[in-house]
Amino acid sequence: MTQPPEDPYLPGRPEGGLSVDRYELELDYRVATNRLDARAVVHARASRPLDRFSLSLHGLRVRQVLVGGKRPERWALHDGRLTVRLGREVLAGTSLVVEVHYGGQPRPARGPWGEVGWEELEDGLIVAGQPDGAPTWFPCHDSPADKAAFSIVVTAEAGYEVLANGRLVSRTPRAGRVRWAYEQAEPMAPYLATVQIGRYQRLLHGTQLLVPPRLLAAAEHDLARQPAMMALFEEKFGPYPFAAGYTVVVTDDDLEIPLEAQGLSVFGANHMDGRRGSERLVAHELAHQWFGNSLTVGRWRDIWLHEGFACYAEWLWSERSGGWTAHRLARSQRARLSLLPQDLVIGDPGAAAMFDDRLYKRGALTLHAVRLTVGDDVFFEILRTWTARYRHGTVSTEQFVACASEVAGAPLALLVESWVYRAALPELPPGSFGLVPQLG
Repeated sequence: MTQPPEDPYLPGRPEGGLSVDRYELELDYRVATNRLDARAVVHARASRPLDRFSLSLHGLRVRQVLVGGKRPERWALHDGRLTVRLGREVLAGTSLVVEVHYGGQPRPARGPWGEVGWEELEDGLIVAGQPDGAPTWFPCHDSPADKAAFSIVVTAEAGYEVLANGRLVSRTPRAGRVRWAYEQAEPMAPYLATVQIGRYQRLLHGTQLLVPPRLLAAAEHDLARQPAMMALFEEKFGPYPFAAGYTVVVTDDDLEIPLEAQGLSVFGANHMDGRRGSERLVAHELAHQWFGNSLTVGRWRDIWLHEGFACYAEWLWSERSGGWTAHRLARSQRARLSLLPQDLVIGDPGAAAMFDDRLYKRGALTLHAVRLTVGDDVFFEILRTWTARYRHGTVSTEQFVACASEVAGAPLALLVESWVYRAALPELPPGSFGLVPQLG
């Protein structure tokens, strides 16, 4: 039950003494004024003997804190850290139910990756939490390794569609407002929790779609091949990991990049051009449901396990849909990377380079190097074994190497190390096993 020490990629977020089992969030939100009144109940266990613990919460005010229904000895919110003093020491494993009443006008947090978290749109909002935006809207143990179940209840004005993670269990109109209740049963990292509010039309086209009416035709065209993507990824990666299914939100605003949360992805109006101009990104975000959301890194240094795999999924979709083969894309991307600075170690890129495009492409090349070495049958068995073994869990590069080597029946550590832990760019293997069909 011990928790990891402070992640150097997120300084100031040390382990707070808790391991969370479930978050219950009740949000009352006024869209026009960006006003939030909220209550969070955090069901947790002490991860070590402690007489105090802490949760992260940024930019909001706390009105009351209760532990087990009673006032603690003391609590204080300072510099984004809610510290609660119990007044007595409890043993590791002790259950703690922490209730926090809070509110204010949420806003995104500024950091090395721009503005992250709760963000107002022209008429609505999105929550884009990766990697450290969760505390902008609820108190949490902000570690990707501490996954928990979630209940998210949002009350907002009638006329808006409200989406959160998981299954919609009720929708209750109340005097010009609507209470939406969602249940996310599968464990979820805090950064993947989200709320989306807008004047959307809600449709079911294999996957659920929330889209502004003016963008409906373009979105239906641009997302029409998602069912085929889903079929391909289930074939190659294993079953889709979330019982509530998959939803795509298209905002009425332009967004710099698409983003994924657990069970859904969000695209801007600019990504729906009616010509499938962003189709590789559609594949990328869908693939994150396996790689990033079901299998989540415990340390941000291993983020290539999210982005490299999602990038490789783009290549697999291209191969399946009649575009360039994965091998042609791999050769092209390796040639492009060879012209760029060789100063990035994707197995520990540093916080500033977590989302460097070279990490995405070199991560995908790592997988292609494994595919060339072991052949298609073994390679995709590695991926299916990987997603099944760590389904809804926390993963690391070391675990991937061990899993891949076990399935292949041969050590792959040196191969992966040359791509992941060294800056110099390796050559792609020749594919000497001769088991890689359909590579051009």
